[in-house]
Amino acid sequence: MVVSYNRSALLRRSIESLEACEGRDRLQIIVIDNGSSDGSAQWDSEFPKVQFVRLPKNFGLTKAMNIGWRAADAPYVFFLHDDTAVEPAAINRLADVLDATPDAAAVCPLLVDAEGRPAPQLGDLPPDGVWRPAEISGENPAAVEYPRGAALMMRVILIKAVRQIDEHYGQFGGDADLAAQIHKASKKILLVPTARAQHQGSAGYSTDERADFLLARAVFLEKYRGFSAGFQARLAAIFGSLFGFRFGEFTRIVSGQKIDGTQQ
Repeated sequence: MVVSYNRSALLRRSIESLEACEGRDRLQIIVIDNGSSDGSAQWDSEFPKVQFVRLPKNFGLTKAMNIGWRAADAPYVFFLHDDTAVEPAAINRLADVLDATPDAAAVCPLLVDAEGRPAPQLGDLPPDGVWRPAEISGENPAAVEYPRGAALMMRVILIKAVRQIDEHYGQFGGDADLAAQIHKASKKILLVPTARAQHQGSAGYSTDERADFLLARAVFLEKYRGFSAGFQARLAAIFGSLFGFRFGEFTRIVSGQKIDGTQQ
């Protein structure tokens, strides 16, 4: 399942990588388009085996992910960002690990850059926006705390157990919340080094994205560490943006405005 918004060149690369996957006939490829205006909305005839779900506007990543996994008809869902392309054997290898590991709720491929080197992928909880490349030792799957949501395969039953990915998050935070819920259920997230996906990533956040991330961090802290922790994070974000003269960011944080324009 791929979520995309106005990045047609990257989306095309991602879809083409999925179409070339081993066992393609057993895969249900779903693209959730967040109201794009880049021409990708007319790709139905070009990719007739892909299911396109077109949203009227940009609802942010979290809501789009919920729409996508509900549209899927399989025990596993593979969340993929539109700037990520998988190697042909990756999906089968990830599914094989989930099949063989009952105490794993999710698996992820090794993210690599264009040169095949490990790309920034692993973070800490609570999320701080900092990613580091995985340190690979051998080919065996390894437990990780919080992998980037650019490529993550999960058991659908776990998402159903918590009803949905928490939509208090907008563009950011949904993957961190999933990781926290997995650990809360005493399950594992495994990184599978023999499954690889190339991730392009972005150079930085826009004003709207940075505000959305800081709000998501406050939501996460309030949910898992209490009201006081969330309130302090929100205050820190407000004063940090104000004293840094980032007034657009400041306005969005004060109002609690997410990417889709709704309020937290």
